[in-house]
Amino acid sequence: MVERSHASRYPTRRVVLGTLVAGAVGGLAGCLGDDEEAPDPISLDGDEHHCDECNMVINSHHGPVGQSFYLDDTPQAVEDREDGVAWFCSSLCMYQFIHYQDGQGFEPVGSYGTDYSSVEYEFIEEGGATFISEHIEADAFAPTDELTFVVDSEVQGAMGSSIIGFAETGDAESFAGDHGGELYQEDEITDELLAALGS
Repeated sequence: MVERSHASRYPTRRVVLGTLVAGAVGGLAGCLGDDEEAPDPISLDGDEHHCDECNMVINSHHGPVGQSFYLDDTPQAVEDREDGVAWFCSSLCMYQFIHYQDGQGFEPVGSYGTDYSSVEYEFIEEGGATFISEHIEADAFAPTDELTFVVDSEVQGAMGSSIIGFAETGDAESFAGDHGGELYQEDEITDELLAALGS
């Protein structure tokens, strides 16, 4: 696990996140279903793409985004969509939605997140904060269970604290070495971790 190379601005949260890594259990989110295969990811570049968790317009914000596919078993939030896709302005929103829906008995057949190993990303300075660029085209996504996430780095996403995914673990390690944060796999992203990030 990568340790932060700088003093955290939120030491109590860092302590909470560190203990969550040790206590993480098998996750709920983004796993492929038993027999169904998730459709290919779609582009989220239209103004009609409002986050299904927080209702923000996805293409108006920086940072990693996500999408989850619910096919035969579809939550009310996406039941009118032919492909059963839920889309999100941030990885944080995606996992909050997935975990809540799982508690209601709805599990996606697959989820995708922005893969920062596959894009030329940049950093944007706004209001004293550093954001990572958004990549909402279909080929910027990878299955979330294939990503290594850098969580709670200095670099923010649409909802503040970020969960930034990389298909190449070495890229995630390098990013965390430069910008802080902890490395997580999808099955380590728990409700407790999401609550700590959202606080």
